[in-house]
Amino acid sequence: MNRNNYAESEGPTLAGVVAEIKDETKEFVQTRVQMFKTELREKVASWKSGALLAAVGVLFLGTAYLLLTLALVGLVAVAFWGSPYAWFLAFLIVGVFWAIMGGMLAFFAAREFRAQGIAPKKTIEVLREDKIWLQSEAGNRV
Repeated sequence: MNRNNYAESEGPTLAGVVAEIKDETKEFVQTRVQMFKTELREKVASWKSGALLAAVGVLFLGTAYLLLTLALVGLVAVAFWGSPYAWFLAFLIVGVFWAIMGGMLAFFAAREFRAQGIAPKKTIEVLREDKIWLQSEAGNRV
């Protein structure tokens, strides 16, 4: 039996397998990058639509916050009416109150962001599944 004929009848050559893996890897990466881009584009589009409304809302809320804070300071100042430091104490008390509230809200927001994460969840899940699939395929080919 000719040695060359035996090698050809074995199956695909190493070069063929490498080329096939290269093509599959290229297609795999392109698909995942496209999926990531699509998911990111959808998120950015939804953010853009609400950005103007959010900006105007923040402006009105900021104005309301300032007016309500001044009203609260005036109310607290009345409690210290006879003191020459009435306004100082009123601003101090209201300032400490807002600092405590802001600190608590910042803590809760940071905890929520950590829990939610900013990474695209669908893409990461698909990549994890692909990793498991690739590992099983590598085990089958060896």
